[in-house]
This record gives sequence, C-alpha cells and structure tokens, in this order.
Amino acid sequence: MGGNVVHDHANEEATAFQFYGSWREYAPIAFTNLLLILVTLGFYRFWATTRTRKYLWGNTRFIDDRLEWTGTGKELMTGFILAILLFALPLALLNWGVQALMLRGMAGPAFLLLLLLYASFMYVTGLARFRALRYRLSRTYWHGIRGGSDDGGWSYGFSAIWKTLIGFIPLWLLVPWSMASLWNERWRKMSYGPHPFRSEARAMPIFKVFLLFYLSPILLVILTIGLVGTAGGFIGDVFVHTNAPPLIAILMMLVIFAGVYMLLGVIALAYYAAYLRACISKLELGTIGFEFEATTSDWLNLFIVDMLLVIGTLGVGWIFLSYRHWKFFITHLEATGEIDLGMLTQSQTRELKQGEGLLDAFDVGAF
Repeated sequence: MGGNVVHDHANEEATAFQFYGSWREYAPIAFTNLLLILVTLGFYRFWATTRTRKYLWGNTRFIDDRLEWTGTGKELMTGFILAILLFALPLALLNWGVQALMLRGMAGPAFLLLLLLYASFMYVTGLARFRALRYRLSRTYWHGIRGGSDDGGWSYGFSAIWKTLIGFIPLWLLVPWSMASLWNERWRKMSYGPHPFRSEARAMPIFKVFLLFYLSPILLVILTIGLVGTAGGFIGDVFVHTNAPPLIAILMMLVIFAGVYMLLGVIALAYYAAYLRACISKLELGTIGFEFEATTSDWLNLFIVDMLLVIGTLGVGWIFLSYRHWKFFITHLEATGEIDLGMLTQSQTRELKQGEGLLDAFDVGAF
C-alpha cells in the first residue's frame, strides 16, 4: 500500500471524489426501505438508514478506493433510545415545569427555568452535532482505515452555548463568527487514521453575504410598505370608479408577502452556500486540502427539484432525497494534495457502541 497518490487538476475527469451510483440501482433499496418502514410502523428506519448508507458509501470513490460504511441499524436504534431517555425526556419535563409555574403565576421561577431549558437545548443540540460527526467518521472506512475522536463532545456542548449566545447578543451580527468558530472546534477534535483534521475557517469571507441576509428583511419591509401603500391608493381610486372587489388588494398583498419570503429564503441559501464553501476550503487532513464548489444556483436547483419530486409523487419521492443529497455533496466536493499510502495506519481512537441518536432526536445535521 506504499507510494504516493497525487490529484492532478489538469485532468478534469480524474477528480478526487467520484460517485458511481444511479437512481435506478438505488430504487429497489429505497422502495424496500419504504415498505418495511410502513409495515413496522417506523421501527425499521434505523436499518433502512444503514442500507442506504452502505449503497451510497460503496458507490463513492476517493482517489483510488471506494468508501465503506460499517455502521449497523442496531447501533442507530440504541443511540436513539439512549438519547430519548437521557436527554429528550428531561427536556420535556423541564418544559412541563415551565408551563406549570406559569399557570401558578410564578413568572420569576418560570423565566429562570425557561433559560435553563433554552441553555440545555443548545447544549444537547451542539452535543448531537459533534457526536454524529464522530460516529460517521468512525464508521467510514477507506483503505481499511477509519476516523473518529476520543473526545466525547461534552466540552463542545458548552462551547455551543456561549459561542451561540455571543453570536446573538450584538443583534445577531456575530453569527458568522459563531458558526465558523464552532466548525473549527468540531473538526479539530476529529481525526482520520493517524492524521488529525485541521480547520482555520474565518468569518470575514462570509460576512458580506451575511450582511445581505441580515439587512434584507429591513429593506424588504420598507419596500413592501411602499408598494402596498402605492398600490392601495391606486386600487382605492379604482374601487371608487369601477366598484372593483377589495379581493384584488388582498391578493396583491399576499403575492408581495410570498415573494418576500421566497427572496429571503434564496438569500439565506446564498449565505449557507458561502458558509460551506468558506469552511470546507479551510479544512485539511495531513497533506490533503478540501474544496466545496456548490454555488447558490446549484443549491437552488437541488431544492427546487426536491420539491417537485416530492409534490409530483404525492410524497413518495422523499425516499430518493438521501440519494440526491449525497450525490450532490460528493459531486461538488474536491480534494487536492498528496497522500503517502505507506504512512497510513489505523486510527487509535476508541470504537463507539452507539449511533447518532441525538442527531435523530433533535433533528440536526452533522455538518
């Protein structure tokens, strides 16, 4: 397994990451998963996730070898049950306590308990994101080598609290710093084989896009008020002379507000696309650097087709979304640098016994 493997940009077809799957091959897996999930009232979804990942990982090549997913449905189910018992139920009890105190007129204690509830939710959300990434790396094999981390993520959960609060305090202006800082902390505690990840993501490259997202609601509100005011005066004149129904004015306002929300969604998507490009471009593993080239239009096309697929199939099309999203990610992911295969050794991080149960329980993404 010795020798160097070099990715050459001059050869456009020889990209570091390649995906060989097809939706026709994946369809039998997807429909079988759907049927078994329905028959078992959702219980099979842990094994369905495992079957999907085995197919997606197995059809993904990095340089000269395909990835391998070694996680099991039992691990995912165990992690989910533990997450519910250890985290979701206590948070539910805290929420019940807040409501009980409010009904008794104890606003002060209820407010303090509400702060505790909010801080606890931020903690477990951060912990979920960390542990899901750690688990996925530990179950992803390449050349027989896996990743992982010996860090349990407990301190990262506290970082998620104070860094998120700092991002929110000055009118949300430090959100880019908070997101980039948490990204760095998360990845710096991970490794693959003998090599630790390095991440030096900065907030400034994405701050301009964030300002557009930050200021756009104010500008759009001003613009909407101006348009509605102008249209209202005109429509009022029409009402006087033609007795036109006021439904026209209502429909116009609905169209304007729908357009505003759609535009805000596109701007938010532009920020997320810039965030991923900036962070992944600063991620390194040994002598390997990474790039993610998906633009806002690429993301927009992905989600529009997702929506049409789900709506056009009356919801059945959601079974192909995992396939589409993985293919999208791998297609736009790139790596540059040099790997000495002779220097690769197995990771010494301990193997995990449970899957990303917190990820499922609190519905957050690993990346």
